[in-house]
Amino acid sequence: MNKTTGFDHSGSTFDSFLQEEGILEETEAIAVKRVIAWQLKHAMKEKRISKYAMARQLRTSRSQVDRLLDPANIGVTIGTLSRAARAVGKRIVLNVVDPDPHPSRRTGPHARPAPQRREPNLIAGAR
Repeated sequence: MNKTTGFDHSGSTFDSFLQEEGILEETEAIAVKRVIAWQLKHAMKEKRISKYAMARQLRTSRSQVDRLLDPANIGVTIGTLSRAARAVGKRIVLNVVDPDPHPSRRTGPHARPAPQRREPNLIAGAR
């Protein structure tokens, strides 16, 4: 039993915990943005593109590029992320997938989901 919330989360999945706390969607959005921001920073470094040069290429300000690369800023549009990816020779691919079809199989703190082939829901890769 969690003394703070009064809920017993033993045996629940982390996703169900986040859902119960009302923060699942926000947490997923931040996780996706962190991955994209990291990939864009890595590609910029690899291609030796400065924030200033990126801003010029995107026809925007350097402060906007800072917001684009800020992992916690989830208010950046898909269009902006896509343009930024193209600017470093990448593209963004989004997929809508079904949720885990067997969430009840994952119980306990050390349980792993049953192995299955699933399409990733986000890829920012080279063409």
